[in-house]
Amino acid sequence: MWGAVTGLSSRPTLAALNGVGRFCILGSGAARRKDVSARNCHGLSDLHSSLDFEETPLWPSGYRFDPKRYVTSPKLVRTVTKILQKPQKTCQVFLECNPGPGLLTKAFVESGHKVVALESDSTFIPHLESLQNNLDGKLQVVHCDFFKMDPRNGGIVKPPIMISHTLFKNLGIEAVPWKAGIPFKVIGSFPIKNEKRMLWKILHDIYSCSSIFKYGRIELNMFISESEYQKLVASPRTAPFYQPLSVLWQVACDIKLLHVEPCSSFDLYTQNGILEKSGYRAALNQVQQRICFVRLTPRKNLFTEYLTPINYDTFFHMTKQCFVKRSARLLDHLPSLSPIDTKDLLKRLNQFAKLRITRMNPKDFKQLFETIECFDEYTYKWLYDDIMEEVS
Repeated sequence: MWGAVTGLSSRPTLAALNGVGRFCILGSGAARRKDVSARNCHGLSDLHSSLDFEETPLWPSGYRFDPKRYVTSPKLVRTVTKILQKPQKTCQVFLECNPGPGLLTKAFVESGHKVVALESDSTFIPHLESLQNNLDGKLQVVHCDFFKMDPRNGGIVKPPIMISHTLFKNLGIEAVPWKAGIPFKVIGSFPIKNEKRMLWKILHDIYSCSSIFKYGRIELNMFISESEYQKLVASPRTAPFYQPLSVLWQVACDIKLLHVEPCSSFDLYTQNGILEKSGYRAALNQVQQRICFVRLTPRKNLFTEYLTPINYDTFFHMTKQCFVKRSARLLDHLPSLSPIDTKDLLKRLNQFAKLRITRMNPKDFKQLFETIECFDEYTYKWLYDDIMEEVS
């Protein structure tokens, strides 16, 4: 069982994956398969890099000029502070992402919390440091971008890019077991132009216990557009919004809607200060009429004997594969998911094998994955095409 996030090994080699769900690419029966003679069998790391659209650059060259959403409404500051003011037994530390003018930051400190302000825009750093000097050590300002933390492509790391190990070592924050309490909380607003990509990145971090989730079950309190929130909580009852993102987030986290606020309560800033292009701002308001404040808390029981930080990306891929033909029955998908005999699978899946994919609940996808993983008598448990279309 996965009781702690400390000590987890890095991504395993192919030889280390016997019995935990390797991908085996077979040479026949694939309508969309190209020549695979040169690479007929892949480890998880190979498949991860070749299939995940999340591997593409998260921040285009013009990213720093993209607008950011900041809390500047005094009423909203009071509302958020009240929501997060409830007594907590295990956590009084907040990491605030891009606090900007610092209205929420100051209110948090005055309400008794310790705050680490992670600000990516150097424009706001002097003001935040001035607040830091007047708040008796309860505020610490760091020039870094939470959403760029632990970049996958390596290269030179300098502000606002930060490595989580360096940050938390400097802050004196230590890792705790996964099933322990919440070591600290994050509050902020998802990037306006990159909400979906950031949701995927954080999903990978949660399931792999990497980046900030090396330190335990970090609670996220985030502002997100209503359209993306609807996808996060979608279910078979709301089929048009239901997708792999919905399944994977609901399996990973308890999702709670804390508050809904009109977009007009936020100010938008660019790298050079407040955004003055009213036409652009009006367009954003039209698209994002309401902003949802949600709490995302990783589940204590996320990891089991059969779903682990080692084989989680197999679970990701299985879920995406199912949604390629979302109107089909699970029974029809089984031959393209696994080489395990369908009759053997049906004996253990008879309660929902005939359901259409869009009628399966998130817990059903997890049960399907774990059911296939527990077939010890099969050397290879997963069968996929070499070239998969992206499902989002």
